[in-house]
Amino acid sequence: MGEGGQNYGKSENLNGENYAPWSEDVGQCEEKYQVSREYGLSSSDVEKRRLIYGLNELEKHEGPSIFRLILDQFNDTLVRILLVAAVISFVLAWYDGEEGGEMEITAFVEPLVIFLILIVNATVGVWQENNAEKALDALKEIQSEHATVVREGRKISNLPAKELVPGDIVELRAGDKVPADMRVLNLISSTLRVEQGSLTGESEAVSKTTKAVSKDVDIQGKKCMVFAGTTITGMNTEIGKVHSQIHEASLSEEDTPLKKKLNEFGDVLTAIIGVICALVWLINVKYFLSWEFVDGWPRNFKFSFEKCTYYFEIAVALAVAAIPEGLPAVITTCLALGTRKMAAKNALVRKLPSVETLGCTTVICSDKTGTLTTNQMAVAKLVAMGSKANALRSFNVQGTAYDPFDGNIENWPVGELDLNLQMIAKIAAVCNDADVEKSERHHVANGMPTEAALKVLVEKMGIPSGLPSSASSGYNGVLKCSSTWNRIEQRIATLEFDRDRKSMGVIARSSSGKNYLLVKGAVENLLERSSLVQLLDGSIVELDQKSRETILESLREMSTSALRVLGFAYKEDLPEFATYNGDEDHPAHELLLNPANYSTIESKLIFVGLAGLRDPPRKEVPQAIVDCRTAGIRVMVITGDNKNTGEAICREIGVFGRHEDISSRSLTGKEFIELPDHKKAAHLKQSGGILFSRAEPRHKQEIVRLLKESGEVVAMTGDGVNDAPALKLADIGIAMGIAGTEVAKEASDMVLADDNFSTIVAAVGEGRSIYNNMKAFIRYMISSNIGEVASIFLTAALGIPEGLIPVQLLWVNLVTDGPPATALGFNPPDKDIMKKPPRRSDDSLISAWILFRYLVIGSYVGIATVGIFIIWYTHASFFGIDLSGDGHSLVTYSQLANWGQCHTWTNFSVSPFTAGAQVFTFDANSCDYFHTGKIKAMTLSLSVLVAIEMFNSLNALSEDGSLLSMPPWVNPWLLLAMSVSFGLHFLILYVPFLAQVFGIVPLSLNEWGLVLMVALPVILIDEFLKFVGRCTSGVGKSKARRYSKHKSE
Repeated sequence: MGEGGQNYGKSENLNGENYAPWSEDVGQCEEKYQVSREYGLSSSDVEKRRLIYGLNELEKHEGPSIFRLILDQFNDTLVRILLVAAVISFVLAWYDGEEGGEMEITAFVEPLVIFLILIVNATVGVWQENNAEKALDALKEIQSEHATVVREGRKISNLPAKELVPGDIVELRAGDKVPADMRVLNLISSTLRVEQGSLTGESEAVSKTTKAVSKDVDIQGKKCMVFAGTTITGMNTEIGKVHSQIHEASLSEEDTPLKKKLNEFGDVLTAIIGVICALVWLINVKYFLSWEFVDGWPRNFKFSFEKCTYYFEIAVALAVAAIPEGLPAVITTCLALGTRKMAAKNALVRKLPSVETLGCTTVICSDKTGTLTTNQMAVAKLVAMGSKANALRSFNVQGTAYDPFDGNIENWPVGELDLNLQMIAKIAAVCNDADVEKSERHHVANGMPTEAALKVLVEKMGIPSGLPSSASSGYNGVLKCSSTWNRIEQRIATLEFDRDRKSMGVIARSSSGKNYLLVKGAVENLLERSSLVQLLDGSIVELDQKSRETILESLREMSTSALRVLGFAYKEDLPEFATYNGDEDHPAHELLLNPANYSTIESKLIFVGLAGLRDPPRKEVPQAIVDCRTAGIRVMVITGDNKNTGEAICREIGVFGRHEDISSRSLTGKEFIELPDHKKAAHLKQSGGILFSRAEPRHKQEIVRLLKESGEVVAMTGDGVNDAPALKLADIGIAMGIAGTEVAKEASDMVLADDNFSTIVAAVGEGRSIYNNMKAFIRYMISSNIGEVASIFLTAALGIPEGLIPVQLLWVNLVTDGPPATALGFNPPDKDIMKKPPRRSDDSLISAWILFRYLVIGSYVGIATVGIFIIWYTHASFFGIDLSGDGHSLVTYSQLANWGQCHTWTNFSVSPFTAGAQVFTFDANSCDYFHTGKIKAMTLSLSVLVAIEMFNSLNALSEDGSLLSMPPWVNPWLLLAMSVSFGLHFLILYVPFLAQVFGIVPLSLNEWGLVLMVALPVILIDEFLKFVGRCTSGVGKSKARRYSKHKSE
């Protein structure tokens, strides 16, 4: 019974008084909460209580404020150094401003612009962090807990746990997380245990009871309470170990492998750029520190603090431009947005590193039922016993939906059910936890689809004419026949299904007052524990070897037709349970608390029949299997089903060929475990698909362990509590969203919302695409930044006037690294993304070849920006483009490289030139031609840098693919981002105030022609490098294929 909220066992404030439900018996609790367990709360009650008690969720704590986030953006050494440089520049401007004149305002422009750009950078950083946080919050919302609740006499599945109110009647199953503090009203399970160590510190799962305890007992003593956040285990499992693993994982969230690689690369990059910055500063020492040699010793030192600060600013701005500080935030945003994209495709990624690991997956170990098949179960064939022990009767069952009126049973004796058919119907109805509801359009199953299909079979079978009609009165659901059997046969204990004995049993009390056991499960297992068989007329005879073979032959026949087969049996002689009525004080109750006793209780059974259920393969799975094969991913099917059924389905979906010999590739879990270690490893290394049938959770763990030891990256599916260790052990644990338990989901890295195998394959493709996109903008940002470093370094090394000032460098960094880098995260996947083998998980982020490409492109960026600066000073035209239209004077390269000696040159004069509406004259000082006169050359350098980096973003669309195969318009966001960046650049060029701030002037059409001519070759250079890369990788792949073929031979 829901307590609402999460008080962890404290007295609840109910109607203004403290109430301790654990100290009251069940009837008193129902009376206090004004609810009955059969009907639950009404809608009006729920609304009233929600207004009083609010939502059933923990109080949300506010995250850091926007102001705090902005301050955090300045928590970076380089940014702090730049701030110090800007402050010094501001102080110098203030000092110069005291002298008055026109320079008073313009002197403040540079430090103010640096401040402004840093604030804009911080704003972008905050926006990226907020985006990542919102995306993560959305994922958490998708993964929120749900509960099964009884309201207004109806069972509601998947109600969000936060909507529970005090008084709600909640149904819990093994593997569920408890959604609120609750009083136990009724125990259907005989072995209810709860793992509550995370709350109480208890090392083992504890048993629960319905009996009241003392009011002042401690939390461990509240045996009739379950607490929010704890887990229902049902029976002995490895859940305690899993919980501790999950808890440890939650305490230490590691950086993703990609982030670690980026951090390592960043450290190396920082060191290299630090050295380059120091060199740039030292090369320019002559401009702010000079001396004369007197008697062989340096004397008369002259130091310009203003110029020293200026070159210090250039060095620091160079570092800021070169190191992509915002990369971690961009990475997180890309991963988080990528996971939202995957969520839209029904793959809910619980941990961001999983996105990277998905792209490396080499083996997918998939369950069959519900993952490769639809899990829309329907009984297709019913086999009952005949008049003799070795004679069977077979009935074909029509219909494929959960609608009881969808088809009927061929040649069925309506209303005239013999005793054997009655017993089958009774077992199928009573030894069953499922339900079927009618929604607006169709019928849906609540619980296991297999069990729901059996209840639909019971409806199609009907009830014998001799049963009292009042038995189903008052029931208004769709399962009237099942309801009748459950009223006649009162269920008093449950022996839960487990994958070792592969059966489920219930102890029921008949209308005559006698207790007996009803069992359903795997046919082979039931036959092993059966000694008798019930015939058509209800008589019991010995189950001899001939009868066994007849039943097993029928099983094989159905299994090879891809039917999942369940057997039915019962037991009348239960001496220990003859007087058992569900009372916890009864001596027999102790036997039910230990699942190890179940096989003994379920022995000496009377076998009554079997049913074959059809679970057709999902129509999209065969293509997904083909895609896996093309992508170099092996598929292993691990199922608890019969070997013949598994093989039939595997042939149907393409894991095996239709007529392929699969004797070496299809084993039962038991056969595999019994192999020597070297043969196990050899079996798992076989090419093509592999099937493990009748597999248990421990077999899954062994398979995962061996695959990982051989270097495979393993994705493993699972749904049960006992699957959790295997899911945790796998590189990618994949839980089922529909059939999966909360424990399995919590242990997993990814949850399939639709339980569909093709969703896994789509997620692998998406994971590869996301990783490629991250590499795309890393490739773009780093190659562009290397270009900026090369530009400044070349300028300093050649001794020419600096072509880019700190303000411009920061602007380029913001404009070029911002919109295009973000847009590259929206690249569509390469056409051949699922035709390439998986990348190795330890592959370096940047290979030697890619680094070489970065350096080549970066060097070209440096040469182009410095080159156009030199061209303007030294050439009247270049490749037919006339540059003399503005009237500027030409100088030799030697003069440009030695511009610092200009004051010693004789007869050096220059003509005025125009730039936009401005005319620049140098009558007073011709050497000023290399200071204020460089404004046009600087504008050309800046424009080339912006243009070249825009074109370089097109290169980053694909690592190896040509722009001919992946044209720019495949990512319209990138074209939009380029347009925005160019638009911003035009803004500062053609708005006079902004042009003055950034120290640039408008360009003519001829000059823009030169800019484009110098910038466009960056595409051709990278296209050539990509071609070389494709050729060399093609040779590598060819060698690898030859080696692989030789190895297999």
